[in-house]
Amino acid sequence: MNILKHMEAIFLATLVLAGVSSYAQAATSRAADAYHAQVSVGASQVAVVKVTAKRLA
Repeated sequence: MNILKHMEAIFLATLVLAGVSSYAQAATSRAADAYHAQVSVGASQVAVVKVTAKRLA
């Protein structure tokens, strides 16, 4: 019987928990998408930089 008295509070707490978890899931998937966008696709297209300069005597 005590649960029936606090059903509104239980509902609101569940609603807040669901909202927070959906924001956390969205942030996690955005972070994963950003990580996968930075990963190199092929090793055959590696940039090579050759630096040449005169030596200071």
